[in-house]
Amino acid sequence: MSKNLLKRALAVRRQLEVNTATLKDQVVSINRVTKVVKGGKNLSFSALVVVGDQQGHVGFGMGKAREVPMAIRKGIEQAKKSMIRVHLQGTTIPYTVVGRYGSATVLLKPGPEGTGVIAGGPVRAVMEAAGIQNVLTKSLGTSNPHNVVKATFNALLQLRDAGQVAELRGKAAPAAS
Repeated sequence: MSKNLLKRALAVRRQLEVNTATLKDQVVSINRVTKVVKGGKNLSFSALVVVGDQQGHVGFGMGKAREVPMAIRKGIEQAKKSMIRVHLQGTTIPYTVVGRYGSATVLLKPGPEGTGVIAGGPVRAVMEAAGIQNVLTKSLGTSNPHNVVKATFNALLQLRDAGQVAELRGKAAPAAS
C-alpha cells in the first residue's frame, strides 16, 4: 500500500509550483559506488538530497555522477521536480501518522510548542526542509537512508487538514481557529 501511495504522489507532485529562489537543500547521504567492467572498475558517486522551502513544500531526489558536486546537483534537480505539499498545523503536524516503505517504518507525532525536531538523520533533514519545527519521530526497522526518506514522505503524504477530512465525511468544514 505504501509504494502505491508514493507512486500516486509522484504523479501529483509535478503540478506543484514552488518559488525556487527560496528553496534550501540538504544532502542526506553520499555513497561511493563502483561498476566492474572489462577494463576495471568505474567509480561514481550517488547522492540523496532533500529540498524544501521551510513553509510546507518538500521533495527528495537521487543523483549519480562521477564527481560528488555533480551528483548533488542532479539530486537537487530531481528533488525540485518531485515536491509535495505537507499539511501543517502551525509549526507541527496535525496528528500522529506512521509511514512505511520497504522495511523502514517512521512514526511522526505532533509536538507542543518548544519541542523542536526530535529526529535522526534522514527524518530530521525532511522535517527541517518542510518547515516542521515541533515534532517527535521514531525510525523503526532499517536505517537505510533511501528507505527512511521514502517512509517519511509516505507518512507526510497521509496527512490531511481538517477541511479535507470534513469534505470526505460529508460534513461542514470547521471554522479556522
